[in-house]
Amino acid sequence: MVAYVIGSIPFGYLIVKLTSGADIRKTGSGGTGATNVTRRAGKTAGLMTLALDILKGMAAVMITYLFAPEITPWAGLLAIIGHCFPFWLKFRAGKGVATGLGVFLVIVPWSVLAALVVFILIFWRTRYVSLGSIAAALVVPIATAFYHTLIQPIPNFIVVMTALIASSSLIIVKHSENIKRLMAGTENKFGVVR
Repeated sequence: MVAYVIGSIPFGYLIVKLTSGADIRKTGSGGTGATNVTRRAGKTAGLMTLALDILKGMAAVMITYLFAPEITPWAGLLAIIGHCFPFWLKFRAGKGVATGLGVFLVIVPWSVLAALVVFILIFWRTRYVSLGSIAAALVVPIATAFYHTLIQPIPNFIVVMTALIASSSLIIVKHSENIKRLMAGTENKFGVVR
């Protein structure tokens, strides 16, 4: 429950509301994440949102680890759920990418490196943040399975993998509208608004 509450803090919404009085959910994609905040309120607001969303994902996992290490992977999932469906905003907010990044950095940092490489390459080639985010979310559990099998066994592997697959699946599902626009060729490229 604590992880959900931490994850549900709507930093992007609050930053835009405090700086311009606007509701970020009524602009662009309607999300409260860094990409939409950047488009609405500029790079500084976007970077602040990105950093704070990553930090809340990390905090939710680290706090849970102190008191109940065996449920840490589930705390990560709850933080992402909190970001995507915060009770403060009537369960409508972001897509969980930055919060997921924070969660994954604590639980499986080696997998984040692989996901980051994939994200950078896809974004560099296409300028689609959404496509890079979707691919990176797919890579995290795959890279974790490879690490466990080829490099070093991960304690509590089944629980970790189940929570990672659920987290990545949620992030991808939250991008369903982006996927439709990518398939239709109407998705906005970063820095270009149609």
